[in-house]
Amino acid sequence: MHIAVGSDEKTHLTEAVIADLTRRGHTLELYGPLAGQEGDWVDVGAQVARRVASGACQEGVLFCWTGTGISMAANKVPGIRAALCADAETARGARRWNHANVLVLSLRLTSEAQAQEILEAWFSTPWDPKEAATVAKLALIKTPGDSESPGVSAGRSSARR
Repeated sequence: MHIAVGSDEKTHLTEAVIADLTRRGHTLELYGPLAGQEGDWVDVGAQVARRVASGACQEGVLFCWTGTGISMAANKVPGIRAALCADAETARGARRWNHANVLVLSLRLTSEAQAQEILEAWFSTPWDPKEAATVAKLALIKTPGDSESPGVSAGRSSARR
């Protein structure tokens, strides 16, 4: 598999994950400090997400201190379903139910052992196609004022509660 990997800093964890991905036989594209380039979490998240969204890479792996910011940056790119995973069970759910295509790890909270468990769960859990209709709704969410096509409304529901 061709995987885009990026981080806003190079650490022992990023090196361990890159080694694990390489051992698994994946071809990697590195971004940000992992590639010897400057890049903050916004830039790196967007670069990796664009590579995945374009189809140039099948999946992505991202890192930042908490994992939150780079997740937010990646998820701004249409077609990206980036999931911040702190444990293997979350990674399994992100793959199975959310069809996540970008794995995000916190540099602050993720140990090397946790990362290995998360990667194992990520790569061994298949997508459940019964969730396709629910996941497809993500693409219908529109920002306020976007009236080009119908989508999930940000307004109040008329349904009784």
